[in-house]
Amino acid sequence: MATGRDERVKNITSLEELQALYGPAVPGALTKVRHSLTPLYKKWVASSRFLVLSTVGPGGTDASPRGDDSEVARIVDARTLWIPDWRGNNRLDSLRNIVEDGRVSLMFMINGSNNVVRINGTATLTGATQATSSFEKQGKTPRSVIVVSIGEVYFQCAKALMRSKLWDSNSDAAEVPSAGAFLKEVHDEFDGDAYDADYPEYAKERMW
Repeated sequence: MATGRDERVKNITSLEELQALYGPAVPGALTKVRHSLTPLYKKWVASSRFLVLSTVGPGGTDASPRGDDSEVARIVDARTLWIPDWRGNNRLDSLRNIVEDGRVSLMFMINGSNNVVRINGTATLTGATQATSSFEKQGKTPRSVIVVSIGEVYFQCAKALMRSKLWDSNSDAAEVPSAGAFLKEVHDEFDGDAYDADYPEYAKERMW
């Protein structure tokens, strides 16, 4: 006889089991999908300054936040986006996956809106000067540009952001560890408080 514990740890191992558990998709969730940017989706993407880039490769998966002080992704045409790869830590997790696999998903978010626009497609990288120089800021250019070919675009229902109250004015930041605390956890002698205090000024010169 199955116990309560057995029921909790039972894995779903087939698509048939999964479908039986959830039932059919809401029809509107399927019919809302577009395969290029419509005028309204163009307006959303052009207004977004933040996205999450998800990639997959032989070494695993990666999700990377991308942000800018204006549009985070440039609309080249209804099926193509350019995303500059601004200065980071050179881990290159996302870029390595793109070179090796190419499948990408993007989640565009806008401060204050509970909707999220999702794009699935493929991507390549270019280091061509014509592309990188077009993003020049403060005399600096990205080393590469992510070229996204759109396969699907659709909006995500708002319930996740509504549940989380992500844009609530009551910030949770004071209740969670800082970057300095994470680094100190790895290296006990590290001065995490000094790192946190100095980082905003440090980042100013390395934003682009």
